[in-house]
Amino acid sequence: MSRRRYVARGVPGGYRIWDNRGRRWWGDHYELCPDDLLSELNGKANHDKITALLKRYRAQKR
Repeated sequence: MSRRRYVARGVPGGYRIWDNRGRRWWGDHYELCPDDLLSELNGKANHDKITALLKRYRAQKR
């Protein structure tokens, strides 16, 4: 059984994405985890799609 590479984890004040392979936090801190990002992390976890979603949400913050 393989472990998922990326998982959303609750941290004080919101959520962060944990990279199991790299053993580090990946991406930004979110007060609320966007539904489509959470669905991708819990579903197929396509790296390219996750990266695109993160870029989109990062641009919305600016």
